[in-house]
Amino acid sequence: MNHEADDGEDVAAVAVEDVEVWDTLSNGFKRAQLFLDQNRDLIQRVNENHMSRIPDNVARNVGLINEINGNIFRVMEIYSDLSVDLAKNFDQRRRTAKNGGTTTTTTGSYGGRRRSCGS
Repeated sequence: MNHEADDGEDVAAVAVEDVEVWDTLSNGFKRAQLFLDQNRDLIQRVNENHMSRIPDNVARNVGLINEINGNIFRVMEIYSDLSVDLAKNFDQRRRTAKNGGTTTTTTGSYGGRRRSCGS
């Protein structure tokens, strides 16, 4: 039995898992950043509407603020899903190390669940 070959396969499997984890984190952070950038623009519009003191513009702020709240919810959902994925990955690695073998893990479920925030 060639233990060096087994070690090489273990290292390769961990490297693939590491790439998957980093890709999942990177994609999640990019997706969250899109919502945060959108919120920055929405907040600027809310401020402009407020400063104008024009009743129609101020009334539009209700919809803009609801959109901001929805985006905040989506960012929280993405971060929550990333946290769960990361915890599952670390737990799987801990169990694999404890058992002395390798297993395949799945990551990347961020944003996979669709929940309604009421907006």
